[in-house]
Amino acid sequence: MTESEVDVVLPCLDEAGALPGVLAGLPPGYRAIVVDNGSADGSPEVAAALGAKVVHEPRRGYGAAVHTGLEAATADIVCFADADGSLDLADLPRLVAAVEGGADLAVGRRVPTGPGVWPWHARAGNVVLASLLRSRGLPVRDIAPLRAADRRALLGLGVADRAFGYPLELLLKAQRAGWRVREFDVRYGERAKGTKSKVSGSVRGTLRAVRDFGRVLAR
Repeated sequence: MTESEVDVVLPCLDEAGALPGVLAGLPPGYRAIVVDNGSADGSPEVAAALGAKVVHEPRRGYGAAVHTGLEAATADIVCFADADGSLDLADLPRLVAAVEGGADLAVGRRVPTGPGVWPWHARAGNVVLASLLRSRGLPVRDIAPLRAADRRALLGLGVADRAFGYPLELLLKAQRAGWRVREFDVRYGERAKGTKSKVSGSVRGTLRAVRDFGRVLAR
């Protein structure tokens, strides 16, 4: 496997201010698939002008955008990352190498690059969910903000959530399917100026995510 065979799905809702830096940070040969989820700030036009493949998902929801990007991908290995500039996409090759080396799913564990990067309410919720996952036998300490997997295998896993619960359902189904999951520390910095997190940017957003996570756990 070479780097030219890797697609990177970037769910996008009003990330025009972040996209230039995010796309410039892709490792050589990694191809961006920007999934616009109803942006009103010109995000799809910015992405297209910078050479990214742009697809549109009118149904609002993180999981809806991720799944549409997965269906649009053609590479054997597909990566997923936020499009807000908070993650360093230079970390992706380590995850891809793990999948090439036998892991079914490689995920990132966020390590803040400075104080105040990760709001307390978002971090607290993540700690609780990661603890629940470890109690079920999955050795992770984060909810997979950065990840890589075989495209066909991921489609076959049948992740159904189309909201914020998608990453949690992915990890739960991976555990039930006996997938080999490897976690790596990845850098987590400030979002690009002019953008706002749909989850950690407010207590309300975090509560919405917790609601979606609760629905997944109750299934």
